[in-house]
Amino acid sequence: MTFTGEESSSAKTILITGASSGIGRQAAKLFQQRGWNVVATMRKVSEGQELGKLEHTLVVPLDVTDSSSIEAAVSKGIERFGGIDAVLNNAGFGAYGPLEATSLEKIRLQFDTNVIGLFAVTKALLSHFRSRRSGLIINVSSIGGKIGFPFGSLYHGSKFAVEGLSEALSFETEAIGVRVKLIEPGMVKTSFNQAVSFSNDTSMTEYQDLLGKTMKGFENAAAGASEPEAIAETIFRAATDGSKQLRYPAGEDAEFLMKKREEEDDQTFLSGIYKQFGLSKVQAS
Repeated sequence: MTFTGEESSSAKTILITGASSGIGRQAAKLFQQRGWNVVATMRKVSEGQELGKLEHTLVVPLDVTDSSSIEAAVSKGIERFGGIDAVLNNAGFGAYGPLEATSLEKIRLQFDTNVIGLFAVTKALLSHFRSRRSGLIINVSSIGGKIGFPFGSLYHGSKFAVEGLSEALSFETEAIGVRVKLIEPGMVKTSFNQAVSFSNDTSMTEYQDLLGKTMKGFENAAAGASEPEAIAETIFRAATDGSKQLRYPAGEDAEFLMKKREEEDDQTFLSGIYKQFGLSKVQAS
């Protein structure tokens, strides 16, 4: 646990999961710069040394798959700053590859982290929010929560779940003065892209051509990836705009693809996905 500087008792406080890198780290820095107290959480606090040097910032360990670490992090945040006003559920990872080549252990880990972990962190804060009759839940989803790409059945399944649980939760939390927000980034230049958990079995030859084209398609799309700072700005806007807006596409590619998904029927839109990954009309039929 690290803390530098005196608490800002009049400032709002946000707890952020997965703050060691990428979107989470940039969000922690941005909120701190704009006068918030920040509870920056991560599995390994040694990765939070940069954040630990900031004023009004508490760095604590939190593993979203470990309920005891969640409870401890929430308690430490409340103890240090007197309360928590918002939570940013950012922790997660992406499991990709043919479903047939993916172990049940990895399937469970994907949902334990991206879905059950998000539920657990949110649930740990609900009684605190209810007692204060206010609070904000910001869930980092993805365009992958509205659009499915090849070999992403686990990741997209988890993010579709985040979309559904957030929309449903927004109704019940309104009764206790708590708002729910969804951030839907497109591709982002973060370590997430290098830390993707990938499964494959080259003996399953039927998948390999599509798999190769899919990887090439993602490489081409990466050229238009957003900087994590831009996603952090969208998160801050969602946290401070005072609106009841639920969804916030983040990044030019996200806004473009979301608009197309809304305007086109399934056949038209999915044909565009096949084209993006260089597949033939025979394969698309």
